[in-house]
Amino acid sequence: MRLAELSDIHSGYTARGKLDPLPKGGVPALQLRDVGIDGDAPGPDFQRYDLGNLSDRYFVRGGEVVFRSRGEPNAAAAIRDPLPEPVVVIVPLVIVRPDRDRVLPEYLAWAINQPDAQRKLGAEAQGTSLRMIPMAVLENLEIAVPDLPTQKRIVELDALSRQEGQLLRQLAAHREELVSAILGEAAKAADQKEIA
Repeated sequence: MRLAELSDIHSGYTARGKLDPLPKGGVPALQLRDVGIDGDAPGPDFQRYDLGNLSDRYFVRGGEVVFRSRGEPNAAAAIRDPLPEPVVVIVPLVIVRPDRDRVLPEYLAWAINQPDAQRKLGAEAQGTSLRMIPMAVLENLEIAVPDLPTQKRIVELDALSRQEGQLLRQLAAHREELVSAILGEAAKAADQKEIA
């Protein structure tokens, strides 16, 4: 099913000029640098800016998906639900508001981040030095839409797989530190034996 049939899609707010962060006050803003290339949920600490009165369409409150339309990879991330307060989304991020009766935000982000979907988006990308995905390409992206319980299971299994990968990387790092320490001690012991 086309992404545009499953959700309302529009660009974030286009800031006029440089954004200067405020120590307090203003509104929290979600920018490209806040959305990781791995599709992890951004936040919860966003820089704040004085952006005046903005339309509600530029804000996320939780349960939406944001998409990195520029750069590489063009990952999507589900916004945690609920957020402590509304957060304005800044271009080049695109806001995808899924029809929650048909698709879970976490599943939608997962589906956009899959290699097949990323290949389709990449094939239609524009620009040479800075890759950009046009809005129409995102809207026409075909997504498989199983029932909601299946979507939930897919999201849960993906989270467990990511957690396993993180634990394996930590284990490998600890093992390397341990082997290095053991070899260092062996070298010291051998050196002291030669001196004696």
